[in-house]
Amino acid sequence: MKKTRITIIIVIVLAIVAIFLILQNRQGTLSTKLSEFAVNDTTTITRIFMADMSGNKVLLTKINPGNWVVNDEIKASQPVVGLLLKTMMSLAVKSPVSKAGYNNVIKQLAVNSVKVEIYQQVYRIKLFNSIRLFPHEKLTKVYYVGSATPDNMGTFMLMEGSKVPFIVFQPGFRGFVSARFSARLNDWRDHTIFNNRPSEISAIKVEFPQNPNESYIIEKFGNSRLELKQLSSNNKFERYDTLRVVELINAYKFVNFESIISGLDQKSIDSITATTPLNIITLTDTTGKVNVVKTFRLVNDNGDFDEEGNLLPYDRDRLYALINGGKEFVLIQYFVFDPITRPLSYLLRME
Repeated sequence: MKKTRITIIIVIVLAIVAIFLILQNRQGTLSTKLSEFAVNDTTTITRIFMADMSGNKVLLTKINPGNWVVNDEIKASQPVVGLLLKTMMSLAVKSPVSKAGYNNVIKQLAVNSVKVEIYQQVYRIKLFNSIRLFPHEKLTKVYYVGSATPDNMGTFMLMEGSKVPFIVFQPGFRGFVSARFSARLNDWRDHTIFNNRPSEISAIKVEFPQNPNESYIIEKFGNSRLELKQLSSNNKFERYDTLRVVELINAYKFVNFESIISGLDQKSIDSITATTPLNIITLTDTTGKVNVVKTFRLVNDNGDFDEEGNLLPYDRDRLYALINGGKEFVLIQYFVFDPITRPLSYLLRME
Protein backbone atom coordinates (compact mmCIF):
# COMPACT_ATOMS: atom_id res chain seq x y z
CA MET A 1 0.00 0.00 0.00
CA LYS A 2 2.79 2.38 0.90
CA LYS A 3 4.55 1.83 -2.44
CA THR A 4 1.28 2.31 -4.30
CA ARG A 5 0.66 5.66 -2.59
CA ILE A 6 4.17 6.85 -3.42
CA THR A 7 3.72 5.86 -7.07
CA ILE A 8 0.39 7.71 -7.28
CA ILE A 9 1.90 10.83 -5.71
CA ILE A 10 4.83 10.80 -8.15
CA VAL A 11 2.50 10.45 -11.16
CA ILE A 12 0.29 13.32 -9.92
CA VAL A 13 3.29 15.59 -9.38
CA LEU A 14 4.68 14.79 -12.83
CA ALA A 15 1.29 15.43 -14.41
CA ILE A 16 1.02 18.82 -12.70
CA VAL A 17 4.53 19.78 -13.85
CA ALA A 18 3.74 18.66 -17.40
CA ILE A 19 0.52 20.69 -17.52
CA PHE A 20 2.37 23.73 -16.21
CA LEU A 21 5.07 23.44 -18.89
CA ILE A 22 2.50 22.92 -21.64
CA LEU A 23 0.50 25.99 -20.61
CA GLN A 24 3.66 28.04 -20.25
CA ASN A 25 4.90 27.21 -23.74
CA ARG A 26 1.60 27.12 -25.64
CA GLN A 27 1.62 30.75 -26.67
CA GLY A 28 5.24 30.68 -27.82
CA THR A 29 4.90 27.52 -29.87
CA LEU A 30 1.59 28.13 -31.63
CA SER A 31 2.99 30.36 -34.34
CA THR A 32 6.20 28.37 -34.64
CA LYS A 33 4.31 25.16 -35.41
CA LEU A 34 2.91 26.70 -38.57
CA SER A 35 6.41 26.53 -40.10
CA GLU A 36 7.76 23.41 -38.37
CA PHE A 37 7.75 20.98 -41.28
CA ALA A 38 10.76 18.99 -40.09
CA VAL A 39 10.49 15.98 -37.77
CA ASN A 40 13.42 16.10 -35.35
CA ASP A 41 13.32 12.40 -34.50
CA THR A 42 12.11 10.27 -37.40
CA THR A 43 12.63 7.06 -35.40
CA THR A 44 9.37 7.91 -33.62
CA ILE A 45 7.38 7.99 -36.88
CA THR A 46 4.96 5.05 -37.05
CA ARG A 47 2.88 5.87 -40.14
CA ILE A 48 2.91 8.28 -43.09
CA PHE A 49 -0.21 8.85 -45.15
CA MET A 50 -0.08 10.72 -48.46
CA ALA A 51 -2.87 11.61 -50.90
CA ASP A 52 -2.80 13.71 -54.06
CA MET A 53 -5.46 15.54 -56.05
CA SER A 54 -5.65 12.72 -58.64
CA GLY A 55 -7.06 10.26 -56.12
CA ASN A 56 -3.81 8.41 -55.43
CA LYS A 57 -3.28 7.37 -51.81
CA VAL A 58 -0.52 5.52 -49.97
CA LEU A 59 -0.06 4.55 -46.36
CA LEU A 60 3.45 3.72 -45.20
CA THR A 61 3.48 1.74 -41.96
CA LYS A 62 6.52 0.82 -39.89
CA ILE A 63 6.50 -2.83 -38.82
CA ASN A 64 9.83 -2.47 -37.02
CA PRO A 65 12.93 -0.30 -37.54
CA GLY A 66 14.00 -0.48 -41.19
CA ASN A 67 10.96 -2.54 -42.20
CA TRP A 68 8.03 -0.69 -43.79
CA VAL A 69 4.98 -1.82 -45.75
CA VAL A 70 2.73 0.03 -48.21
CA ASN A 71 -1.03 -0.04 -47.77
CA ASP A 72 -0.71 -2.71 -45.06
CA GLU A 73 0.15 -5.54 -47.48
CA ILE A 74 3.02 -4.75 -49.87
CA LYS A 75 6.63 -4.58 -48.80
CA ALA A 76 8.01 -1.08 -49.22
CA SER A 77 11.35 -0.19 -50.73
CA GLN A 78 13.42 0.47 -47.64
CA PRO A 79 15.95 2.80 -49.38
CA VAL A 80 13.12 4.95 -50.79
CA VAL A 81 11.40 5.18 -47.40
CA GLY A 82 14.76 5.97 -45.82
CA LEU A 83 15.25 8.87 -48.23
CA LEU A 84 11.82 10.24 -47.32
CA LEU A 85 12.61 10.03 -43.60
CA LYS A 86 15.95 11.75 -44.12
CA THR A 87 14.18 14.49 -46.07
CA MET A 88 11.54 14.93 -43.37
CA MET A 89 14.18 15.30 -40.71
CA SER A 90 16.19 17.96 -42.55
CA LEU A 91 13.46 20.20 -44.01
CA ALA A 92 14.16 23.88 -43.44
CA VAL A 93 12.19 27.04 -44.18
CA LYS A 94 13.78 29.54 -46.52
CA SER A 95 11.05 32.18 -46.25
CA PRO A 96 7.30 32.76 -46.32
CA VAL A 97 5.82 33.19 -49.79
CA SER A 98 5.89 36.85 -50.83
CA LYS A 99 2.69 38.90 -51.00
CA ALA A 100 3.13 39.20 -54.77
CA GLY A 101 3.15 35.44 -55.25
CA TYR A 102 0.73 34.53 -52.48
CA ASN A 103 -2.49 34.14 -54.49
CA ASN A 104 -0.82 32.14 -57.24
CA VAL A 105 0.83 29.72 -54.78
CA ILE A 106 -2.40 29.21 -52.83
CA LYS A 107 -4.21 28.35 -56.08
CA GLN A 108 -1.46 25.90 -57.05
CA LEU A 109 -1.59 24.19 -53.66
CA ALA A 110 -5.37 23.89 -53.94
CA VAL A 111 -5.25 21.99 -57.23
CA ASN A 112 -1.82 20.34 -57.28
CA SER A 113 -0.43 19.24 -53.95
CA VAL A 114 0.09 16.16 -51.82
CA LYS A 115 -1.46 16.00 -48.38
CA VAL A 116 0.95 14.49 -45.87
CA GLU A 117 -0.09 13.12 -42.48
CA ILE A 118 2.64 12.08 -40.05
CA TYR A 119 1.92 9.83 -37.09
CA GLN A 120 4.43 9.40 -34.27
CA GLN A 121 4.81 7.56 -31.01
CA VAL A 122 4.60 10.23 -28.34
CA TYR A 123 4.27 10.28 -24.56
CA ARG A 124 1.53 11.84 -22.50
CA ILE A 125 4.17 12.84 -19.99
CA LYS A 126 7.65 13.76 -21.19
CA LEU A 127 10.00 15.72 -18.97
CA PHE A 128 13.61 16.71 -19.60
CA ASN A 129 13.97 13.95 -22.28
CA SER A 130 14.51 11.42 -19.54
CA ILE A 131 11.08 10.84 -18.01
CA ARG A 132 8.65 9.37 -20.54
CA LEU A 133 5.33 7.90 -19.53
CA PHE A 134 2.21 6.61 -21.31
CA PRO A 135 3.31 6.13 -24.96
CA HIS A 136 0.69 6.27 -27.72
CA GLU A 137 0.39 7.00 -31.44
CA LYS A 138 -0.62 10.52 -32.38
CA LEU A 139 -1.16 12.49 -35.57
CA THR A 140 1.54 15.14 -35.13
CA LYS A 141 1.80 16.95 -38.45
CA VAL A 142 -0.43 17.57 -41.45
CA TYR A 143 0.85 19.66 -44.33
CA TYR A 144 0.53 20.11 -48.07
CA VAL A 145 3.50 19.71 -50.43
CA GLY A 146 3.16 21.71 -53.63
CA SER A 147 5.27 22.27 -56.71
CA ALA A 148 8.82 23.51 -57.06
CA THR A 149 9.74 27.17 -56.95
CA PRO A 150 10.58 28.84 -60.32
CA ASP A 151 14.33 28.36 -59.66
CA ASN A 152 13.79 24.68 -58.74
CA MET A 153 15.67 25.24 -55.50
CA GLY A 154 12.71 25.06 -53.13
CA THR A 155 9.23 23.63 -52.66
CA PHE A 156 6.02 25.38 -51.70
CA MET A 157 4.50 23.88 -48.54
CA LEU A 158 1.56 24.80 -46.32
CA MET A 159 0.78 23.56 -42.81
CA GLU A 160 -2.85 22.55 -42.27
CA GLY A 161 -4.66 25.27 -40.37
CA SER A 162 -2.30 27.96 -41.63
CA LYS A 163 -2.89 30.62 -44.25
CA VAL A 164 0.82 31.23 -44.81
CA PRO A 165 2.63 29.04 -47.36
CA PHE A 166 6.40 28.73 -47.09
CA ILE A 167 9.31 28.01 -49.39
CA VAL A 168 10.95 24.90 -47.94
CA PHE A 169 14.27 23.31 -48.89
CA GLN A 170 16.69 20.62 -47.77
CA PRO A 171 20.06 22.02 -46.71
CA GLY A 172 22.91 20.50 -48.71
CA PHE A 173 20.61 19.38 -51.52
CA ARG A 174 20.38 21.41 -54.73
CA GLY A 175 16.87 20.92 -56.00
CA PHE A 176 13.28 20.52 -54.84
CA VAL A 177 11.88 17.82 -52.57
CA SER A 178 8.30 17.55 -53.84
CA ALA A 179 9.10 14.40 -55.88
CA ARG A 180 9.90 12.57 -52.63
CA PHE A 181 6.35 13.04 -51.39
CA SER A 182 4.55 10.78 -53.85
CA ALA A 183 1.08 9.30 -53.36
CA ARG A 184 1.58 6.70 -56.12
CA LEU A 185 1.89 3.11 -54.94
CA ASN A 186 4.47 2.10 -57.52
CA ASP A 187 6.89 4.75 -56.25
CA TRP A 188 7.05 3.03 -52.84
CA ARG A 189 6.69 -0.68 -53.35
CA ASP A 190 9.65 -3.00 -53.19
CA HIS A 191 10.65 -4.53 -56.55
CA THR A 192 11.84 -7.85 -55.17
CA ILE A 193 10.62 -11.06 -56.81
CA PHE A 194 13.08 -13.50 -55.25
CA ASN A 195 15.44 -12.84 -52.36
CA ASN A 196 16.35 -16.26 -50.99
CA ARG A 197 19.66 -17.38 -49.60
CA PRO A 198 20.67 -20.95 -50.51
CA SER A 199 20.01 -22.07 -46.92
CA GLU A 200 16.39 -20.87 -47.29
CA ILE A 201 15.67 -22.83 -50.49
CA SER A 202 14.10 -26.29 -50.48
CA ALA A 203 13.42 -26.75 -54.21
CA ILE A 204 13.62 -24.87 -57.52
CA LYS A 205 11.55 -25.96 -60.48
CA VAL A 206 12.21 -24.33 -63.86
CA GLU A 207 9.83 -25.20 -66.68
CA PHE A 208 10.20 -24.48 -70.38
CA PRO A 209 6.67 -25.11 -71.74
CA GLN A 210 7.87 -24.56 -75.32
CA ASN A 211 10.71 -27.04 -74.82
CA PRO A 212 9.69 -29.55 -72.09
CA ASN A 213 12.91 -31.61 -72.30
CA GLU A 214 14.80 -28.65 -70.83
CA SER A 215 12.53 -28.50 -67.74
CA TYR A 216 13.88 -29.71 -64.40
CA ILE A 217 13.67 -29.54 -60.64
CA ILE A 218 16.52 -29.11 -58.16
CA GLU A 219 15.79 -30.40 -54.66
CA LYS A 220 17.89 -29.81 -51.59
CA PHE A 221 18.27 -32.36 -48.81
CA GLY A 222 19.98 -30.88 -45.78
CA ASN A 223 22.91 -28.57 -46.41
CA SER A 224 25.01 -30.85 -48.59
CA ARG A 225 22.93 -33.01 -50.94
CA LEU A 226 21.31 -31.87 -54.18
CA GLU A 227 19.18 -33.81 -56.64
CA LEU A 228 18.57 -32.79 -60.24
CA LYS A 229 15.63 -34.34 -62.14
CA GLN A 230 14.25 -33.90 -65.62
CA LEU A 231 10.53 -33.16 -65.36
CA SER A 232 9.45 -34.79 -68.62
CA SER A 233 11.00 -38.16 -67.75
CA ASN A 234 11.43 -37.87 -63.97
CA ASN A 235 14.99 -39.10 -64.50
CA LYS A 236 17.40 -38.29 -61.71
CA PHE A 237 20.89 -37.34 -62.89
CA GLU A 238 23.89 -38.68 -61.01
CA ARG A 239 26.30 -36.51 -62.98
CA TYR A 240 25.89 -32.78 -63.62
CA ASP A 241 27.96 -29.63 -63.40
CA THR A 242 27.84 -29.01 -59.64
CA LEU A 243 29.33 -25.53 -59.92
CA ARG A 244 26.65 -24.43 -62.40
CA VAL A 245 23.85 -25.82 -60.25
CA VAL A 246 25.23 -24.08 -57.17
CA GLU A 247 25.60 -20.82 -59.13
CA LEU A 248 21.97 -21.06 -60.22
CA ILE A 249 20.78 -21.56 -56.63
CA ASN A 250 22.91 -18.62 -55.46
CA ALA A 251 21.41 -16.42 -58.18
CA TYR A 252 17.98 -16.41 -56.49
CA LYS A 253 19.12 -13.67 -54.15
CA PHE A 254 18.25 -10.08 -55.16
CA VAL A 255 16.08 -10.83 -58.22
CA ASN A 256 14.00 -7.72 -58.95
CA PHE A 257 11.54 -6.58 -61.60
CA GLU A 258 12.08 -3.37 -63.53
CA SER A 259 8.63 -1.80 -63.31
CA ILE A 260 4.89 -2.38 -62.98
CA ILE A 261 3.12 -2.51 -66.34
CA SER A 262 0.93 0.58 -66.53
CA GLY A 263 0.43 1.14 -70.27
CA LEU A 264 -1.70 -1.94 -70.96
CA ASP A 265 -5.39 -2.47 -70.26
CA GLN A 266 -6.62 -5.66 -68.60
CA LYS A 267 -7.82 -7.12 -71.91
CA SER A 268 -4.31 -6.83 -73.39
CA ILE A 269 -2.75 -8.34 -70.26
CA ASP A 270 -5.21 -11.25 -70.34
CA SER A 271 -4.35 -11.82 -74.01
CA ILE A 272 -0.62 -11.99 -73.27
CA THR A 273 -0.95 -14.24 -70.22
CA ALA A 274 -3.19 -16.62 -72.20
CA THR A 275 -0.22 -17.46 -74.45
CA THR A 276 2.30 -20.19 -73.64
CA PRO A 277 4.80 -18.89 -71.07
CA LEU A 278 8.49 -18.77 -71.86
CA ASN A 279 9.34 -19.97 -68.34
CA ILE A 280 7.50 -21.05 -65.22
CA ILE A 281 9.65 -20.75 -62.11
CA THR A 282 8.53 -22.31 -58.83
CA LEU A 283 10.64 -21.76 -55.74
CA THR A 284 9.76 -23.53 -52.50
CA ASP A 285 11.51 -22.30 -49.38
CA THR A 286 12.32 -24.28 -46.24
CA THR A 287 9.12 -23.10 -44.54
CA GLY A 288 6.99 -24.52 -47.36
CA LYS A 289 6.14 -21.16 -48.92
CA VAL A 290 5.81 -21.37 -52.71
CA ASN A 291 6.62 -18.51 -55.09
CA VAL A 292 5.52 -18.99 -58.72
CA VAL A 293 6.59 -16.67 -61.55
CA LYS A 294 5.56 -16.96 -65.19
CA THR A 295 7.44 -15.11 -67.94
CA PHE A 296 6.15 -14.11 -71.38
CA ARG A 297 7.91 -12.73 -74.43
CA LEU A 298 7.53 -9.05 -75.26
CA VAL A 299 6.83 -8.19 -78.91
CA ASN A 300 9.62 -6.14 -80.49
CA ASP A 301 8.28 -2.61 -80.93
CA ASN A 302 11.73 -1.03 -80.97
CA GLY A 303 12.62 -1.97 -84.56
CA ASP A 304 15.62 -4.07 -83.45
CA PHE A 305 17.29 -6.27 -86.07
CA ASP A 306 19.61 -9.26 -85.75
CA GLU A 307 23.15 -9.37 -87.14
CA GLU A 308 21.85 -10.49 -90.54
CA GLY A 309 19.41 -7.58 -90.84
CA ASN A 310 16.25 -9.51 -89.97
CA LEU A 311 13.63 -7.84 -87.82
CA LEU A 312 13.52 -9.55 -84.43
CA PRO A 313 10.03 -10.78 -83.45
CA TYR A 314 10.60 -10.21 -79.74
CA ASP A 315 12.34 -7.66 -77.54
CA ARG A 316 15.85 -8.90 -76.80
CA ASP A 317 16.28 -7.03 -73.53
CA ARG A 318 12.97 -7.28 -71.70
CA LEU A 319 9.99 -9.55 -71.19
CA TYR A 320 6.83 -9.71 -69.11
CA ALA A 321 6.29 -11.59 -65.86
CA LEU A 322 3.27 -12.56 -63.80
CA ILE A 323 4.18 -12.45 -60.10
CA ASN A 324 2.65 -12.56 -56.61
CA GLY A 325 0.32 -15.42 -57.36
CA GLY A 326 -0.70 -13.94 -60.69
CA LYS A 327 -1.86 -10.67 -59.13
CA GLU A 328 0.71 -8.37 -60.73
CA PHE A 329 2.02 -7.99 -64.27
CA VAL A 330 5.52 -6.55 -64.46
CA LEU A 331 8.41 -5.86 -66.79
CA ILE A 332 11.64 -7.81 -66.23
CA GLN A 333 15.06 -8.03 -67.89
CA TYR A 334 16.75 -11.02 -69.50
CA PHE A 335 19.98 -9.82 -67.89
CA VAL A 336 18.44 -10.45 -64.46
CA PHE A 337 16.46 -13.61 -65.26
CA ASP A 338 18.86 -15.54 -67.49
CA PRO A 339 21.06 -16.66 -64.54
CA ILE A 340 18.04 -18.23 -62.79
CA THR A 341 16.45 -19.86 -65.86
CA ARG A 342 19.33 -21.87 -67.28
CA PRO A 343 18.10 -24.86 -69.35
CA LEU A 344 18.74 -28.41 -68.25
CA SER A 345 21.30 -28.98 -71.02
CA TYR A 346 23.40 -26.14 -69.57
CA LEU A 347 23.44 -27.75 -66.12
CA LEU A 348 24.37 -31.17 -67.52
CA ARG A 349 27.12 -29.98 -69.78
CA MET A 350 30.47 -30.97 -68.27
CA GLU A 351 33.41 -28.82 -69.38
